[in-house]
Amino acid sequence: MIERLDYVSVNGAAIANMAKAKTCMPSIGAKLRALIELRVSQINRCAYCVDLHAQEARREGETVQRLDCLPVWKEVPFFDESEKAALAWAEAVTNVAENGAPEELYKDMCQHFSDEQVVDLTLIISQMNAWNRLAISFGHLPEARAD
Repeated sequence: MIERLDYVSVNGAAIANMAKAKTCMPSIGAKLRALIELRVSQINRCAYCVDLHAQEARREGETVQRLDCLPVWKEVPFFDESEKAALAWAEAVTNVAENGAPEELYKDMCQHFSDEQVVDLTLIISQMNAWNRLAISFGHLPEARAD
């Protein structure tokens, strides 16, 4: 449901090209991608994207407990060190205007991920922020589900 303007109908070619970019970041597995996209969407308070990426994460095998605790991932023991590095980076890049992209977070990323993966994760985070801004700006909300 789109409350304001159906941006897909207005400029479907640009939206399709944005969506196609998702295939250009193959070094990150679908499960981690969904987790990162969900966390970015939570930070940005994008209802449509939170709903969408929570569903994707469950399809990729994420547990309900990990999804429930994603907003407090630093406090729980069931995210591994590479996931924690990716989540910390996602939060920093999403909030880059507040604190920049701290060197210690970047170095931690580099301990767990290859150069290609660091670039791909940063692209995923950046793109998710763009999607959130579109959905929020145009009032894109999730449809109610029976599940």
